[in-house]
This record gives sequence, structure tokens and C-alpha cells, in this order.
Amino acid sequence: MKSLAHPGGNVTGFNTLSADLAVKWIEFFKAAVPTLARVAVLFDPLPGRQRQQVETTASRLGLKLVTLEARNRDDIDRAFERAARERVGGIVVVASPLFAEHKTQIVVVAEKHRMPAMYEQRDFVEAGGLMSYGPDLRVVFGRAAIYVDKILRGARPADLPVEEPTKFELVINLKTAKALGLTIPQTLLARADQVIE
Repeated sequence: MKSLAHPGGNVTGFNTLSADLAVKWIEFFKAAVPTLARVAVLFDPLPGRQRQQVETTASRLGLKLVTLEARNRDDIDRAFERAARERVGGIVVVASPLFAEHKTQIVVVAEKHRMPAMYEQRDFVEAGGLMSYGPDLRVVFGRAAIYVDKILRGARPADLPVEEPTKFELVINLKTAKALGLTIPQTLLARADQVIE
């Protein structure tokens, strides 16, 4: 691929993996849980800028970071057990296909350990997770349909830029916050795109 603006060849698409998201995850999470001093981050072990950004942002906010990795379903349970042993105040679950596949398990294990969790995708919050911040996938999928239509009408993929999300959403589950004994600050609730009650 030559560049996102001019991919070349027979390639185009959408990039939803912004390293800058990691900064917002930690900032919003710290705002939601002001007493947060130790935070765990769960990665599907892929190198990348998100990991760097999480580490840098946690350090800037004075948070002790516990890095956890999961390669399969059993690793997810072990990661949460380790987070509980290390007495973290919450966990950030970085988006991955593995975690999307085991969304219900992750939300249930976080609830079992009474651990606030931040996710990239809103469907985790709809399943009972505390909060998410990430691209509005409904908008991304709508744009993808437009690209399919253009290609079917003869446009060359190489002439269509790889798009990055322009709309991000903060979703908070107040029912989960109450179950965890958290009071989400009104300033954060006012910034939320959706509050689930």
C-alpha cells in the first residue's frame, strides 16, 4: 500500500485502529474512577502504538500500569485473576478479534471480580460492561456500503482512500456503575454519547 490517501493496487478499506484511542481510554477511565491508582491493560499480544500510548498516558496520569496478555479463552480468566491479585482499580480491554469473540465471558469475569472495565466497542457496554470509547461502527459500516456500491459501479479500489473514523462515541452503563458502587461524575456523563440506565 502506497499510503492511506492513495492505496494503489487493488486495495482500499477502513482503519479503525487508532493509537490515539488509547490516550482517551485512560483519560476517560481515570475521570470515571477518580480513585484509580493501578490500572491493568489486557492485550491480545500484538505489538503496536496502542500499547505505547497506553503506557505513556498511564504514566502521565500517575497510574501504575499492570500489563496483561491473553492468547485464548483460558488466558482471559487468568488475566483477570492476576489483575484481582494485584489489586488493580480497573482494567482496559484493548480491542481484538479474540476479545470480541469472548465478549460475554470478559464482561462476566469483570463483574465476578467487581472490576470496572473500559472497552473500545459499545457492544461490551450493552452486554453489561462499564464504559467504552471508540469509533462508531455503525458509521464505519455505512461508509463501507458506499464503497461497495462505488466499486460495483466501476470505481477502482486504488482510487478510494483508506478511511479512518471521524465519529467516536463514549458509552457508559450506569446500571453497572451502581453495581460497582461507582458514582460517575456529571461532567463525564454530559460528554457521553449514550448513557445506559
